[in-house]
Amino acid sequence: MDRKTRIGAAAAIAQLSGWSAHAERDAIIKSFRLGDFNRAFGFMSRVALLAEKLDHHPEWFNVYDRIEVLLSTHDADGVTELDLTMAKFMDEIAQ
Repeated sequence: MDRKTRIGAAAAIAQLSGWSAHAERDAIIKSFRLGDFNRAFGFMSRVALLAEKLDHHPEWFNVYDRIEVLLSTHDADGVTELDLTMAKFMDEIAQ
């Protein structure tokens, strides 16, 4: 399967913990609380390196230790394997 083939939010969240389907579009969302600003910034930096490598960039919002993330592949107009890869990576490094 091509990594940009649409799989949909429901299929993605069935394989993830703590992620939800966005109410208005085919996307997945999660809020991370990482304890302090340094940890949150480090998390975003690590995700940014993977995003550049995959040429796949999250939509996110950060305030202090909280990061709100939305993943969707714009080229596919929905959730793809790229989003699943990013979500799994984020979950792993947030531990």
